[in-house]
Amino acid sequence: MYSSHTATDREEMLRAIGVASLDDLLAQIPGDLRAAHFEWPPALSEPELMAHAHALAARNQPLACFAGAGAQDHFVPAAVKALIRRGEFLTAYTPYQAEASQGTLQAIYEFQSSICALYGMDAANASLYDGATALAEAVSAAARITGRNKILLPESLHPEWREVLKTYFGAKGEPVLETISCPTGRLDVSAMEARLDETVAAVVVATPNFFGLLEDAPVLAERAHGRGALVVAVADPVSLGVLEAPGHWGADFAVGEGQGLGNPLNYGGPYLGLLACRKAHMRHIPGRICGLTTDADGRRGFVLTLQAREQHIRRERAASNICSNEALCALAATIHLALLGPAGLKEMAELCLDKAHRLAEQAAAVPGFRLCFDGPFFNEFVLECPVPAERVRRALLKRGLLAGVPLGRYVTTRKHSLLVCVTEQRTEEECERFVAALGDFAP
Repeated sequence: MYSSHTATDREEMLRAIGVASLDDLLAQIPGDLRAAHFEWPPALSEPELMAHAHALAARNQPLACFAGAGAQDHFVPAAVKALIRRGEFLTAYTPYQAEASQGTLQAIYEFQSSICALYGMDAANASLYDGATALAEAVSAAARITGRNKILLPESLHPEWREVLKTYFGAKGEPVLETISCPTGRLDVSAMEARLDETVAAVVVATPNFFGLLEDAPVLAERAHGRGALVVAVADPVSLGVLEAPGHWGADFAVGEGQGLGNPLNYGGPYLGLLACRKAHMRHIPGRICGLTTDADGRRGFVLTLQAREQHIRRERAASNICSNEALCALAATIHLALLGPAGLKEMAELCLDKAHRLAEQAAAVPGFRLCFDGPFFNEFVLECPVPAERVRRALLKRGLLAGVPLGRYVTTRKHSLLVCVTEQRTEEECERFVAALGDFAP
């Protein structure tokens, strides 16, 4: 243990507080919760400490990741890491005197422009905490715009995202959330139409959805608009390298999880919420929006504008109490998109698409295994196993394979279903090992 405080420093601080000892300072904590002493190991020199750290790290088992469900193992170019670690980016804080932070504002503006182009929308904010948060804010905006109080959610939406929505709106009870069953893995048009009435503010359409399947989004959007409801699209940004942008098939809002763009898995965060909309709705989205203008001398400048949050306007008029954006994660996504360009993003998406379909075909050919759902999918698919999926996951871990996400953790009737994700990172050798390992469970 290293402490920068000397014994003299501690005595001086205790005198200033007005207590005689550290024990007196901690007297309010029950004695059985306080350690009498700590068994610290002997001090190590810096080379010895580094060697010890490397030895601990070597105990980690490298895994080929076939798990997804909202967090995918995409490649992060070294240039992304090098640039976001520059001091002016890594140490920059929220620009409270925004116009004095032109570099930060330009990065935000470039991020917003990239997201608008990617999702086919007119406006985007400077990011939110994660994809689920972005969805909650888009749903809230749709309810305000329409004056209606019901949101239709497909069962094919990520279960954890649905739980976030319940947390957001459960206490006040509105908007009311209604889930539509999706027994085929996709949102049925007739089932949605049967639930559409004059109280529905928005329909959420996730494509690719939680099961990796692609929805008939244009038709769903047309039917929702026909009944006066807005459409909130949930779309993986990487998939948009090959799929039509939500703004082009009729979505009014588009949200997504930006982790797959320049951000590693990071044990679950921090991640990046993407939120974009049509121009007509831009005053209803929360957080920061950066605009481009000119100053009195005609020079280009960047400003924060349309800040519909409670720090800047009256609370009752605020779109949200969300005040922060994931600036560094957003910068990583911006750099990654700039490095890829449209052609690079398309190639990345095509690799995911091709590798996922090849593995799905090979896995479904193993006796006892089959694809759970029919229909087109992007880079995730549900594999029905002859034994509980959790058992398959545990067995493949011993072979250095993170096989996927057992769906029994979300739905008790799907204990044999394994959600498998394939990104551009997965090699042919890793996929062959995956299929070979499934053979151990063949009847």
